[in-house]
Amino acid sequence: MAFTSTSIPPSPDRPPAELTRRRLLAGGGAALGALALAGAGAPLAQAWAARRNAESVNSFGSVPAAPSPGLHSRPDLRIPGLAVDVQKPGTAPGLIFVGPFGAARQQAGALIADETGAPVWQYPTPGEEVYNFQVQTYAGQPALTWWQGRILDGHGVGGYVIANQAYEPIAHVQAGNGRQGDLHEFLLTSAGTALLTTYVSTHVDLRAVGGSRNGMVEDAIFQEIDLASGRVLLEWHSLDHIPLSESYWPLTTWSWDYVHLNSIDIDTDGQLLVSSRNTHTVYKIDRRSGQIVWRLGGKHSDFAMGSGASFAWQHDARRPDGSTITLFDNEGAPGGGPQSRAIVLAVDEQRRTARLVRQYLHPLALQASSCGSVRVLPGGNLFVCWGAEPFVSEYSASGELLFDARLGAGYSGYRAFRIPWSAAGQGLPSVAAQADGTRATQLWVSWNGDTEVTRWLLLAGASAGALKPLGTHPRDGFETAISITGRPAHLAVRGLDAHGRTLAQSPTIAA
Repeated sequence: MAFTSTSIPPSPDRPPAELTRRRLLAGGGAALGALALAGAGAPLAQAWAARRNAESVNSFGSVPAAPSPGLHSRPDLRIPGLAVDVQKPGTAPGLIFVGPFGAARQQAGALIADETGAPVWQYPTPGEEVYNFQVQTYAGQPALTWWQGRILDGHGVGGYVIANQAYEPIAHVQAGNGRQGDLHEFLLTSAGTALLTTYVSTHVDLRAVGGSRNGMVEDAIFQEIDLASGRVLLEWHSLDHIPLSESYWPLTTWSWDYVHLNSIDIDTDGQLLVSSRNTHTVYKIDRRSGQIVWRLGGKHSDFAMGSGASFAWQHDARRPDGSTITLFDNEGAPGGGPQSRAIVLAVDEQRRTARLVRQYLHPLALQASSCGSVRVLPGGNLFVCWGAEPFVSEYSASGELLFDARLGAGYSGYRAFRIPWSAAGQGLPSVAAQADGTRATQLWVSWNGDTEVTRWLLLAGASAGALKPLGTHPRDGFETAISITGRPAHLAVRGLDAHGRTLAQSPTIAA
């Protein structure tokens, strides 16, 4: 599923290397101790920091890539799972969805992982990356959705995929009016439309902000696309509505990304909430006229920002209910605060006040220079992706750290989600076998994407047409290893669910 790519000028969601180097905090220091949350005490924080201090940091602020352990039954799949550091009772049901990227010489793509961090589904995308991988509703059914393409200095050049519960692509969506689909948002609506972002470089007179007469600016655009026809129902341009003077991003010699839209959400009244990283502002936009209704944060906030309510370089502004807004407050370079936060703001549109309800901090006082997401889960927990910092966390509503896991070495994630998902595997189960001495056979079986198999039934025989059951073996993670006494000539494996029903059978192999 490749998409046509063209060159676009640089922009800053992956800032220059000198801006993305992050501080590694030594464990147990005063600053770390003061910021540690309940459930993440000093010994745990010290252990985390000690481990990270033992890992060198590359120019993008991520640890060097290390080879992933190979799979016998699927050697083509090499996206590592998650290393789980904290796992407590009280997490919400569901699997973890993320698009790991950034590890040199390793696979990028989509990953579903379980509560232990083990992969459930891996989808490598050679030469491309996956962002915003999650479950949404399409045609009344749960569907996997993601952006796929190439990253050129912070913007995406690609398109969007919708896949069914058999992991089969059932729709490919492109930005309209000849534009390229950007990575930052792909939101399906109940009206059969999609909201997405895109960009175009435009000549603008920048003398009023210290630039040249014939400067170049990234005009941040979002569109609403009718999924059935591909028709553009709405196209909104930042240059029509947001003055250049609102930006905090340093003026650059290349095309200046003065706004950098990175999320779109539908407000409770049907209007749109749009996050602009480089103006430190969440804009409410009238869906019909395109006019800005109000600004939250930034240089010209329409709200009085209470203590701790201001934010910088934020991502993923969402409206979980009629009175609050959640967002990932990066506080990253340049000129941000000491660490990133997931925050919940009480926003009173009548009185025009914004108050910090709660902030959620990581025990390592992470500072993510880019990316990140915050989602309220059923029951009130929060699930946080720390963006350029390779961690995902789940907190109780009161702030206790219930789950914390680290992506594979060298990887980062744009957003991460915990979402209920059940599916049979993609295609058929895969099996591999080899002799183990003279009297035994070692067998490995996996079924990429499956959540239903609980036991594997072994079948063996002298010929492919004469297989007989040898017994069952409990499923053990993504790939189950099974030792067989004897040297059968042919083997197959059948996947059984919790009720003993057959879900699928692997091809028969010559052992």
